Amino acid sequence: MSAGQQNRGVRAVTADSFSFGEAVGGVRGMVEAIAPGLVFVVVFVVTSDLAPALVASVAAALVAVVARLVQRTPITQALGGLLGIAVGVFWAWRSGEAENFYAVGLWTNAIYLVVILGSILARWPAVGFVVEALRTGFADQAAPKPEEEPAQDAPDAPADADGADRAGGPAGPEGDAEQPNPFAGIVAWRRDRDLLRRYTLATWFWAGLFAVRLAVKVPLYFSGDIGWLGTAHLVLGVPLWGLVLWLTWAVVRGAHHRAPDPAP
Repeated sequence: MSAGQQNRGVRAVTADSFSFGEAVGGVRGMVEAIAPGLVFVVVFVVTSDLAPALVASVAAALVAVVARLVQRTPITQALGGLLGIAVGVFWAWRSGEAENFYAVGLWTNAIYLVVILGSILARWPAVGFVVEALRTGFADQAAPKPEEEPAQDAPDAPADADGADRAGGPAGPEGDAEQPNPFAGIVAWRRDRDLLRRYTLATWFWAGLFAVRLAVKVPLYFSGDIGWLGTAHLVLGVPLWGLVLWLTWAVVRGAHHRAPDPAP
């Protein structure tokens, strides 16, 4: 994974330095994220017709995917944008209401807000899990990996008289070595009061992000003002998301490099 990909999206909060451009996927990533929504609102305001606005939005998302396929670059971000646009387009087309193009995003923000507030109330701030999963490499380990074929010529390791496997350590009741808890690394931070405070504050930033989006966009959704709703969607999208990523990075950076607390 390249350095740019390591610092993209939520991974940016674990980097030594923060770059807004890298966090949002560079200029190309910003264009891919903004273009479909921008095209939709511009075409709809100009034509006052839902059909061409939906078609133009899907076309903009498809162009991004095709361009990446032709250039043989990763298509994850562009494909994710296309799927998100497709859901909004389907909802708006079925209902015949242009504002429903944004309905899925409103529901998604509401669900995220509930989950994040719940994690704060339970004193298990969600940002802590995400950052520690990335920092400890758990997120990468959890990704599926191709299976390796066993060695053909390697003989089985003999076991000692006391049941210990010379290649794998002490054997359990089934002959298997005891495995460490894979989740230990992403929950250990709760014993550190400073980390708990940092992650709680950072989680409040994300709660504020989703709350602001809902507070601004829900009234515009019910008023049916597509021009202002589309504008709010763009302003409160990538720019606000990048700002919250930076705030999160500023709060959690250096937390694991300070001097450890004295042992009790």
